[in-house]
Amino acid sequence: MPRSLYGRAALILILPVVMLQVVVAIAFVQRHFEDVTAQMSRVVGLEIAYILETVEAAADRQQAAQIAQESGRALELDVNLQDVDVRDDRPWFDLTGMTVRRILFEMVDPIDAIDLASDGDRVSLVAASRYGPVAIRFDRVRVSPDNPHQLFVWMLFIGIVMTIIAYIFLRNQLRPIKRMADAATAFGRGQIVPYWPSGATEMRLAGNAFLDMRARLDRHAQQRRMMLSGISHDLRTPLTRMRLGLSLIEDDTTDLERDIQEMQSMLDEFLNYAKDGSSEDVERTDMGALVKDCVDTAIRANHPVTLDSPPAGIVMAVKPLAIKRALDNLISNGAKYGGRVAVSVSQMDRSVRIRVEDDGPGIPADQREDAVKPFTRLEGGRNQNKASGVGLGLAIANDIMRAHGGTLRLSQSDRMGGLRADMIFSK
Repeated sequence: MPRSLYGRAALILILPVVMLQVVVAIAFVQRHFEDVTAQMSRVVGLEIAYILETVEAAADRQQAAQIAQESGRALELDVNLQDVDVRDDRPWFDLTGMTVRRILFEMVDPIDAIDLASDGDRVSLVAASRYGPVAIRFDRVRVSPDNPHQLFVWMLFIGIVMTIIAYIFLRNQLRPIKRMADAATAFGRGQIVPYWPSGATEMRLAGNAFLDMRARLDRHAQQRRMMLSGISHDLRTPLTRMRLGLSLIEDDTTDLERDIQEMQSMLDEFLNYAKDGSSEDVERTDMGALVKDCVDTAIRANHPVTLDSPPAGIVMAVKPLAIKRALDNLISNGAKYGGRVAVSVSQMDRSVRIRVEDDGPGIPADQREDAVKPFTRLEGGRNQNKASGVGLGLAIANDIMRAHGGTLRLSQSDRMGGLRADMIFSK
């Protein structure tokens, strides 16, 4: 079965038409080609047998020739008592010729050869008699219907025309499905493209349901961003007052300042999580140059990160700032929990992959699904004993990848032994 809806719908249309034509063609061949041809051939066979009987009953050869000609004229046959060269042949495409030859050979035993190939409008045959060969010629229409192929031509022509018309109607009905699928795909990548329901009533209902769902999801995302952004901004004011108050205290307030700085870092992570990149426009970006820029920024921040030479010419439509934010989170996590971080970019047949690996303790396989959830702190190797945070780094990267229609995959690094994070972008 075809995998596309177009292919399957076209098969549903074409298969009945083809089967109908095959059934009609078989029935026509059996009833018109075979039955009618056999009946007409039997009539001619009886006439030929009668002529041969009269020739055999003649007293001499002259009388036999005269009787043969007179009988032939009466039966509209060209009969001559003479030796003629008639080859036994039939064109390969002559379907009724098989029936004609079979009937005549069965009914008239003295026939030696039947020629259906030399003249398409005439049939020539030679039969044996006691006065020598009898050459008989007659019109082909006496043993088979005239122009029977016209029915097949009309069937084929009308079938092709109706199939084309049906396909045009089918394409117009399936086009709204393709448009809605494109709109849904774009929305899954954080883009809102113009879409209006069209097509049949059921298709319009589905389109309106999609628009309602898209509007609800967009409102929900905006409410989440506003809530997180509002809370984070509101908490900045008391933190600022606390920092000013500590600056006026003469005693040692190092621990309190460190706590305030940690709270400030948490608020920054909240704001980054609230910024899902929905307000950023999609741009065609050189992925190799974007990754190199992120790695250079990480190196300036004293992160132990290296970059494999990225291939040139990998251009994709993405939100550059959002991708930089996700990649920066992955590099920062690798630098926190490991001593070395390696970044690479590779292009595959249907996707582009950005890989970030470290030599840290990694994440157990049973905890990788929870690691990308917001506010998740893992116990074990990658926990808060080595680095602070609120568990939003991988969640931010995962949300950004989903907004681009891609995926974030976590696994064990064969190269460095720690965590391997793959950012997969579908082309």
